[in-house]
Amino acid sequence: MIPTVAQEVTYAADASARGTSELPERERAKADARQPQKGAKRPRKPADKRKNLEIFFFVSPALLLIAVFMLVPIIQAVRFSVYNWKGFGPLVDFVGLKNYVRVLGNEVFTDALVHNLIIIGGSIALQLPIGLGIALLLNRKMKVQSLLRTIIFVPYVLSEVIAGVVWFQLLQPQYGVIDTIMNKLGIDGPAQGWLGTPELALWTVLAVLTWKYLGLAVILFLAGLQGVPSELYEAAEIDGASWWQIQRKITIPLLGPTLRTWGFLSMIGSLQLFDMVWILTGGGPANATTTMATFLVSEGTKRQNFGIAAAASVILFVVALVLAISYQQFILKRDTQPDDERPKQKKVKA
Repeated sequence: MIPTVAQEVTYAADASARGTSELPERERAKADARQPQKGAKRPRKPADKRKNLEIFFFVSPALLLIAVFMLVPIIQAVRFSVYNWKGFGPLVDFVGLKNYVRVLGNEVFTDALVHNLIIIGGSIALQLPIGLGIALLLNRKMKVQSLLRTIIFVPYVLSEVIAGVVWFQLLQPQYGVIDTIMNKLGIDGPAQGWLGTPELALWTVLAVLTWKYLGLAVILFLAGLQGVPSELYEAAEIDGASWWQIQRKITIPLLGPTLRTWGFLSMIGSLQLFDMVWILTGGGPANATTTMATFLVSEGTKRQNFGIAAAASVILFVVALVLAISYQQFILKRDTQPDDERPKQKKVKA
């Protein structure tokens, strides 16, 4: 017997009154037919295929460049690292992991790793407060604001070779500009020069690096300060907050993503440091300024130990990768998490 419309309405009203979601068999069958079955694949539309082709078309040149200039060199470096190879002839003297053992057991390389870590910590410790202070100063309205920004950013746009040669001349003992000024003031400089004294060479290089890359920190911090709403400053001033309280409670927290991004760039750049050290000291004196990059270049070009150099480059890559992933996981993760997944701060009772 086919139910009438009045019967269906009465049945639905009774089901609603009972608090259930029962429907007539015919309506339930229609609803089930409209719902997709579990595990069933959604048929691709021609528009989706066209969109995927467009994405592949625009991304493929970048992927090709990455494969040629990144993946292939990495694979070749791993391949060379397991051979005792002098740079000429076929790869026939297979030594396995002995090159890695030699590199890790080399005191010069372990010292170079420590030097890289010192430069990472020193760069962040020096450039962060100085760069943030200059950025806060330049963020205020003043007549020579643009000129000061340009002066501070100029060292960063100079090539490392030019900057290195200039500072090499400035730091020369006796006739260098810095020693000449110190002598005029009655202060004697190091007898072997700033770059020739093992105890001072690394810190001198760090000072030059701070001068060179401080402009990048200032520009990034200034860009981050532009995103801080001025209404927050006005509200804080109305509430009677001091300048230091405003910076500590408003500016620095809102500038956090910019600070963490700059810290990541500074860390990776310090691990890859080569050109400035190579020009200023060549890794000397007595390997006091050797970095992992200068070590592998010296092994490859001066001693013709390309297997050792390749192993050192692979170790450098692994160290940089581990530090980058760790930084991403523990420091940058909070900037990429959705707001609902971020850990909530505990409320402090008054």
